[in-house]
Amino acid sequence: MGSVKTVLYKKPYKDNKYPIAIRITHNRKSSYMFTGQYIDFNQWDEKNQRVRKSHSNSVQLNNLILKKTSEANNKLLELETSEKRISSAIVKSHIRKEYKSSSFFKLAEDYLDIHEKSGKHTRISAEKPMIKHFKDFVGGDIDFRDITELKLKTYQSFLRSTRSIKERTVVNHLVVIRTIFNLGIRNDLVDRKFYPFGKGKIVIKFPQSVKIGLEETEVKALEELQPSQLTQPERHALNVWLFSFYLAGMRVSDAVRLKWSDFQNGRLFYSMGKNQKAGSLKLPEKAQMIIDQYADQKDNTDFVFPELKKTDLKNSEQVTKAIKNADKKFNKHLNRIAKKVDLGKPLKMHIARHTFGNLSGDAIPIQMLQKLYRHTSITTTIAYQSNFMFKDVDEALKSVVG
Repeated sequence: MGSVKTVLYKKPYKDNKYPIAIRITHNRKSSYMFTGQYIDFNQWDEKNQRVRKSHSNSVQLNNLILKKTSEANNKLLELETSEKRISSAIVKSHIRKEYKSSSFFKLAEDYLDIHEKSGKHTRISAEKPMIKHFKDFVGGDIDFRDITELKLKTYQSFLRSTRSIKERTVVNHLVVIRTIFNLGIRNDLVDRKFYPFGKGKIVIKFPQSVKIGLEETEVKALEELQPSQLTQPERHALNVWLFSFYLAGMRVSDAVRLKWSDFQNGRLFYSMGKNQKAGSLKLPEKAQMIIDQYADQKDNTDFVFPELKKTDLKNSEQVTKAIKNADKKFNKHLNRIAKKVDLGKPLKMHIARHTFGNLSGDAIPIQMLQKLYRHTSITTTIAYQSNFMFKDVDEALKSVVG
């Protein structure tokens, strides 16, 4: 049988004060776990294993001692009944794993730093504010073990009522917390039993969003706009939007990165920035006509579109910022264009991808759409394309209603 006892360690450490320790003894061998608290030698009551009342914080310290001694006793009994071979060191290791925890926000800083070193500045710009929102909510630092199911449910309500954000954004906030919590578990900063996510706890479920794409007549209205109807910046924004649509809804981040060297023998060769999937597409005639408008602007940067020409490509943060600014600029001009053709729908760069999905509908085999979208999993394609496949439900409704 083993024993747990609170002692004052014999060797002074800090300012000639002695550390309070939990001594775990099993088979006559002892291991010490330190509480992180230090007192003068004459302030310790060895007989009763407690801090004397003469200490200004005796009540708090004795409560801490009682708590940690109880935890150690419970773990010792648990291991003695469940493990065939244990030692004081094994007991200590199990206890340390349970009450060794760390600052959530300290690890969050390390998490953001990993993204910084990996050049994932888009992810940083999205997740850093979410981490700050959580820190503002809890009022400073927080231990992993204090991030409970109740705490997160209260946080969800706080986000919905105070910040008035969409449900998808609320879920994104929880995803960041879950990611950092999992990182804490993998780095042995918190035991998995404190994990507040999963079945019976906080279940993260992404709400299905409604994706609206343009109809064929609406795309034609944009294509038929005359140069005299648009300012030069508007014409450029529309060119990039149409080019993106013609290439199966290419993302704006990929469009502005395109170089003349990516085009060979009437084909476009490029790797998608989001998942690094490489591929080649025969350039549609309409897309060729758009880039021909930029042929006289070729220079040593090799970029087709001008957004990154003055950017230091070795500085990933600067590149990310330039792409973000380009997207914002395009969307501003596209909004003006939408009003000129009485579109009645939002017109932004990402709508080009939705428009391709809407016009392809269920007319193209799902496996081919997966190739065009460059999705890693076909289930992603199915989920995405389900937003635009209405034929079956339309016919079913018609068969009943007439």
